[in-house]
Amino acid sequence: MKMNLYGHKVNQLARSFSKKVNEKISPLGLYTSQWGIIIYLNEKKQCTQVELSEYLCVEAPTITRTLTRMEKMGWITRQEGKDKRERHIKLTEKAYEMFPTLCEASSNVQADALKDINKEELDIFNKVLEKMMKNLERG
Repeated sequence: MKMNLYGHKVNQLARSFSKKVNEKISPLGLYTSQWGIIIYLNEKKQCTQVELSEYLCVEAPTITRTLTRMEKMGWITRQEGKDKRERHIKLTEKAYEMFPTLCEASSNVQADALKDINKEELDIFNKVLEKMMKNLERG
């Protein structure tokens, strides 16, 4: 009997996608883990470290290390919130200026990945992914 390891396949796809995006954006000093933060902040404009940690499904120490690197590189700023434990994160001008270039690099990888996949297939894929994510969030 053949096993369908959907989670494994999704993970392998994500790793492959990340590797290809890293090849495009690492010359700009950025990696996919940081790119995910920039995408989120570009949409939200500002958030807390806790929000980012939950959104990315990573532990607090991991997000703290990543944000420290990004702050040193001039991609984000962090400011104290209502109490010293809460930190608000925002993108810098550098990040906003580089956003279109980063989007283009990511879009090119996505276009490569979507070759020979029609709209109907993509719509089904998207619906299935959304359902799987909701199921895991509930569980």
